[in-house]
Amino acid sequence: MMKNPYLEYVKSFDLLTSNGRKLPFGDFERPQKTNIKEEAPIALIMSPHPDDECIMGALPLRLMREAGFRIIVCAITLGSNLERRKDRLIELKKACEWLGFELQEICDGGLSDLSPKARNEKAADWSQKVSLLTEIFKKWSPSAIFFPNSNDWNQTHLGVHLITLDSVTEMNEFFPFLIETEYWGQMPNPNLLAESSTKEVSDLIGALSHHKGELLRNPFHIRLPAWMQDNVRRGAEVVGGQGAEAPNFNFATLYRVNRWNGKGMVAAWEGGKMLPSKNSCDKLINEE
Repeated sequence: MMKNPYLEYVKSFDLLTSNGRKLPFGDFERPQKTNIKEEAPIALIMSPHPDDECIMGALPLRLMREAGFRIIVCAITLGSNLERRKDRLIELKKACEWLGFELQEICDGGLSDLSPKARNEKAADWSQKVSLLTEIFKKWSPSAIFFPNSNDWNQTHLGVHLITLDSVTEMNEFFPFLIETEYWGQMPNPNLLAESSTKEVSDLIGALSHHKGELLRNPFHIRLPAWMQDNVRRGAEVVGGQGAEAPNFNFATLYRVNRWNGKGMVAAWEGGKMLPSKNSCDKLINEE
């Protein structure tokens, strides 16, 4: 009887992870720049912390490269460590510039104390924060807004979910696509599984690697491919349908695409969609 052939398979993952820890943090050749028109449609990424713009960025990257979107990263906070905020902003600027995203700071130093508890207990302070974000929405008038889902566990992520919805509610004649993302906590009902090519995954990790301070603490950049592979496992059924045949994706990210109708979020389409790399996403965010 043959030995377990999967031992070497698993060992190869162990070796990849070990080798990944030796790779540099930024300071290498950036991808070819995408030429974006000034009047291009805009997608905003509500980034709870510096580094989330890369984790949330798979579909925004495709929208930029395939559909000519301007991608604006709204830096909601610069983290809870006051001593690290200056360095985290520098890392964020490098990551955005490397990837081709633009950066919008919500305020000097970013917001603090952004959580569901703060929303409930500090109404006046929360209202001021909503006003700041509303002004950014007015400035950019985005076609799409990426923000964490309501189950994303991390308290700041949950705060960003709430402040995004509160700010959209304050707007008039504003009907963007609201695209929920996940990382720390899964969405129960995603409706889009968007594939990423090997090149796109490597570019996201390359941008993410600029966040050296955080990655020395927790090297989640080298685990991003495994996370995206697990998204394929889960998305095959929660998006494709229970018992559905899995798509031939190696890497993908799950999203919930909704449309704001002036009162609340409604699904942008019925059922679930698969978005292979071979199919352009230029018609995914359709204003008509």
